[in-house]
Formats: sequence, structure tokens, C-alpha cells
Amino acid sequence: MARWPKPAEGSWTKHFDLDTAPISYEDSTSPEFYELERDAIFKKAWLNVGRVEQLPRKGSYFTKEIQVTNNSIIIVRSGEGDSEVRAFHNVCRHRGNKLVWDDNPRDETAGNCRQFTCKYHAWRYNLDGSLNYVQQEGEFFDLDKKDFGLAPVHCEVWAGFIFINLAEEPEQSLVDFLGPMVTNLEGYPFDKLTERYYYRAEVGANWKLYMDAFAEFYHAPILHAGQTTKAFASAAAEAGFEAPHYQVDGPHRLVSTAGVVASGMPPEMRRPMEDATRSGLFGPWDKPEIEWVDPPGLNPAKCDPWGLDSFQIFPHMVLLVWGGGWYLTYHYWPTAHNKHIFEANVYFVPPKNARERIAHEMAAVTFKEYGLQDANTLEATQISLESQAVKTFALNDQEVLVRHLHKVVADKVEEYVQQSRVKVDAP
Repeated sequence: MARWPKPAEGSWTKHFDLDTAPISYEDSTSPEFYELERDAIFKKAWLNVGRVEQLPRKGSYFTKEIQVTNNSIIIVRSGEGDSEVRAFHNVCRHRGNKLVWDDNPRDETAGNCRQFTCKYHAWRYNLDGSLNYVQQEGEFFDLDKKDFGLAPVHCEVWAGFIFINLAEEPEQSLVDFLGPMVTNLEGYPFDKLTERYYYRAEVGANWKLYMDAFAEFYHAPILHAGQTTKAFASAAAEAGFEAPHYQVDGPHRLVSTAGVVASGMPPEMRRPMEDATRSGLFGPWDKPEIEWVDPPGLNPAKCDPWGLDSFQIFPHMVLLVWGGGWYLTYHYWPTAHNKHIFEANVYFVPPKNARERIAHEMAAVTFKEYGLQDANTLEATQISLESQAVKTFALNDQEVLVRHLHKVVADKVEEYVQQSRVKVDAP
């Protein structure tokens, strides 16, 4: 008998009205499908590009290179308050030079300034994007500076997370796009967890394959066994994994899991370094001493102890909130049909002493290792899929969110293709 009850339909897959047949991964190996994804998904969806803590004061900015849409974006705080966070295309209105960059124009950068000045001909722009200076303005023909401000990008902030939308006009507001499953996290003290560890890697695999890796924990007792003691790995492999709760809201997904109290595990289940740092496999053992608000969107299965909730925010973001009082984000930025940039951010309440700092660093390094193990495995997956030796693959009920992602992507692409045909056929 399963530890956690299944829905009335008998499985999570049937509960969400998804097919149970083997699936194809052609959407992860086809260059043609990737080209459609660029227009159908990434040029239309709200994309998280960072947090407001990256813009601590007026004039703070950072750039984001979005290869999947061929865009470079400036995100800047033009004034006080989150309503003054703005985004612009990183393009000078004179001759099209990239406006903000350092030594390598393909690299991202960050800093603080009073205005943006183009390196090519010194056109200058205020923080609100308006053009304020043109060198030798009299040499131009009927030039009105009001007509040559930076091209804006739709930008909204939710719970401190900065999102942009590259569409000419977004189909939904950010809050409507996120939906209640995500917005029910409002009240969680994201703004108190400001110590940040950042990792970035180029991964030779389709972006959806890495999203799949965090849509299920069926793999964890096997792939990540080396992260634990032999006793823990053996017990975990024998028990396997089963989540108590899955949830779907529009294009977004959630898996929620029970947890363990690391400090209460038998000594043979823990590594000596975990005992020394009071941190490791499940993050720091000691929850930060701040006022915690548990919003209704957390721990929907009411697990005790609760482990984590992993929110997959379509298309490219994972927000993983841990019961121990810390969280992380993953982002998957496609660069080709078989490559993407993986970014990880790990967030904690700033430490009050050296012991807390060491506990945070131990957790951050542990999760970096998890990411490396996943990335290495997924590159092997990409190689095998592209061989076309096997074309369909069986999924179990714990992989229900894998099915959901690929169905959502397929539906978005099909809708885009049909709309494009209607436009072509229109008189």
C-alpha cells in the first residue's frame, strides 16, 4: 500500500487528465521545434530575470542576455520603490550599438550610474530611458529627443521577483499569469533572505530536460546517493520516493514533499562534515530566528515534518522553498535545441555569526554538487535522445509533472502555429 493516498482517479496522471502512454522527446532534439519555442513561448511569457535586492538603490542596474530571443535587456531602479524598477532594450537609438557593456559585449554586467552613456558616440539617457544629450545635435535633421528614448520592455515585480515580458503587449498581467498557486506564496519573507550564492553553467542539453529533473524526485535516491552516507543511501534506495502532493495551475506545476529532521537522524546516516557544520543534505539544521509567516500556498499536503515545495513557474524558472527556512531558484535559458544556460541562486537570512555562515556555505556547496550531477546526467540523456535509437519512453506516476511540461509546451507551439497560419491565410 502506498504511503501517501492517490487521488480518487487512482493516479496523479489521470487526476490531471494526462495521457499515460509513453512519450516522445522529439521536442528536445528538434532544431525546428526549438525555433518555434522561441516565438511561441519565450517571446510571449513573463520571464523572471532577478530580484529587487540586485537593485539596492536608485541608479542600480544589471543586464540580462537572453539568447533564445536575441535580446539584451537593461533592468534599472530609476527611483525609490519597486514600482520604479524598469526594463529597456539594451540598444542605443542612434546607430544601434549595445548601450551598456564592459570589456566583452556578450557578457552581462551590473553597477550603479546616474545616466547611461553610449560608448560609440556618447548619446546619454536618463534612468527612465529618456534621451537627454546628443553630441553635435545641430548636425541632425529635425531631431526631437523626445522621440528617441530607450525602447521599453514590459516589467513588473511580484514579491520582490522581477519579471519582464518581451511581447509588444502581454496577453496577461504578471499576477494573472502566475495564478493563485504561485501568488498564494505572498507573505513569505523572501525580502529577509538576502544572503545569496550564485552558480552558472553551460549545459549541453535541452532546457526542458533540466526542468524535468526538478519535476520529480524519483531519481534522487539513485543519482545523488554519493552525497550521503552508505547507510542513508541504502535506506533511501530501498524506500524509494513518493510525493504526497502534486498540483497544476495553468502552465505552472508544484511538487510538495515531506521531510526529515537531519539532527534527529542516527549518526550513521550523517556525514561528519554535516555534524560539524550543522548543515548539508537538507540545508542548515537551525531555522533562522526571524518572524515566519507561512502563506496558504506552502505545504499544501500539511506534512509534518515538511520538506520542501518545488514550484515550476513556466516556462523556465523553479522556485524551491525549504521547510528549514531558506530557498533557491533555478533558471534555464535556452541557447540552442541542445544547449542552455543554467543559473542557480541560493538564499538565506544573513548570518549573525561564523557558525551560521559556514552552515550556509555548506548547504550552497552541497546543492552546487547536486546541480553538477544533474547536468552531467542530462548531457548523457541528450546524446542518447539525439541518436534516435529509441523514440518513446515510459513515465511513472511520480513523473506526472514531466508529462505536464511537455504537453504545455506542445500546446503553446501548436497554438502559435495555428495562429500564424490564420494570419498568412487572412485576406
